[in-house]
Amino acid sequence: MAVKEDLVKTLGDGKVLDDPGVLAAYAESHSFDLHFPPWLAVKPDSGEAVESLVKWANRTKTPLVPVSSGGTRLRGGSAPSVPGAVAVDLSGMKKVRSVNRRHRIAVVEPGVTYDELNAALEKENLTLPGSLKPKKEKSVLASVLEGEPRLNPMIQWSYFDPLRCVEVTWGDGVRMFTGEAGGGIRDLEKQQSEEKWQVNMMGPWMLDFYRVLTAAQGSMGIVTWASLKCAVKPLLHTLFIASADKLSQLEGFLHKAMWTRFPDEIFVLNKSQLAHLLGKNSEEISAWREILPPWIVAVGVAGRELLPEQRFEARSKDLIDIAQENGLNLAEGIPHLSGSTLWKEASGTCDGVYWKDRYAGSHRDIFFVTRLDKTEQFLTCVRTLAEEAGYPAEDIGVYIQPKHLGSAWHMEFTFPYDPASAKQTRRVKALFAKASAEIARLGGYYSRPYGQWAGIQLNKDAQSLRVLKRLQGIFDPNGILNPGKLTV
Repeated sequence: MAVKEDLVKTLGDGKVLDDPGVLAAYAESHSFDLHFPPWLAVKPDSGEAVESLVKWANRTKTPLVPVSSGGTRLRGGSAPSVPGAVAVDLSGMKKVRSVNRRHRIAVVEPGVTYDELNAALEKENLTLPGSLKPKKEKSVLASVLEGEPRLNPMIQWSYFDPLRCVEVTWGDGVRMFTGEAGGGIRDLEKQQSEEKWQVNMMGPWMLDFYRVLTAAQGSMGIVTWASLKCAVKPLLHTLFIASADKLSQLEGFLHKAMWTRFPDEIFVLNKSQLAHLLGKNSEEISAWREILPPWIVAVGVAGRELLPEQRFEARSKDLIDIAQENGLNLAEGIPHLSGSTLWKEASGTCDGVYWKDRYAGSHRDIFFVTRLDKTEQFLTCVRTLAEEAGYPAEDIGVYIQPKHLGSAWHMEFTFPYDPASAKQTRRVKALFAKASAEIARLGGYYSRPYGQWAGIQLNKDAQSLRVLKRLQGIFDPNGILNPGKLTV
């Protein structure tokens, strides 16, 4: 094959894959959208290789789809939407390029997972707060670029923290550094030898390029390393739990707790989602659902290097008092569940079958950004639509997570279903489409517009859509990066 031979010349031996079974895996997704196996898959190992690949794609007008996480695609953002694409698999780029304890900055490549990064950070007594139980194969860089919610929103000083600087090859083949790194020579090691540590995300000059890359599903550029702001590992840490019969009973406490900024981690789960998190199979999940309360809020309190005991004690007592003022009992556990057990499950990675698939075999998520005072409205809407569709409302998992110091709230609904049942699949597919549209009508904002959400969200504002398409025309003039996504 001439194309394969051309790519081998560009990237080197062993970097081009054409096995049909391997290629088919790149198209597998929990999304209901149409996806195609790529024509070929390539495994570049450096920014220079990616730059050469993108220039080749522009010459040949070949679509490229960046991929960095392993396992099945959960949302379809990195599954090809057009035939004849080449999957750019970055999962083999696994270097933690540097860790700086003083500035709490780590520079990682796309293939680095949470477990791999935290093992490297452990040596410097650092950690990177992650999302709620990600896949073991989940790329940290992909998670950060896509704006997945973090369990600790109190150290998000911007909406996309901990992301800082990146090396990116834009769709036109231009490779550059962004942020503070863009103000120096394009050599990471040389910058660091001069004590320049890629801390500030803004720039170069007056343009914040990271805003073009984030939540773009790889449709603007391909990132080959990123600097991330890490946290000092706590000396003391306890996850407290409070339960409630209704979501509305948690609202007052959540507002006050976020206002004080005393928690480290804080998130809300209904009993179905909590059971999915704790159970290892459908039987265990059903058993957990029988004994768990309808709603829980989890609140983490930490003590770090400076006065750890005093910090931990003061914040814990104040949060317990705030909970009591709002009719809640915040403790180190509830009947049948300790905070330490929940923290182990929530903060760890998921090996084997993804935790949301353990109950029925597959699932579909709807997630969006809203205000805390509107969450009850969306809950009522989704439950009503589920009942109308004949879907058991008690099976719906709900996860609510503040982002960026509580300036926005991530709300997520999970619909488990048996993919072997055509009836269940059709029901969830129809419910997903109807609920997605109704949530948007009620004001839910799809900040990560996968699949049909792109059309729903972007078509609300024709002027912004025109600007976005024009930006894509600047950074990817031939439309080679993940076509069919974002501005569909």
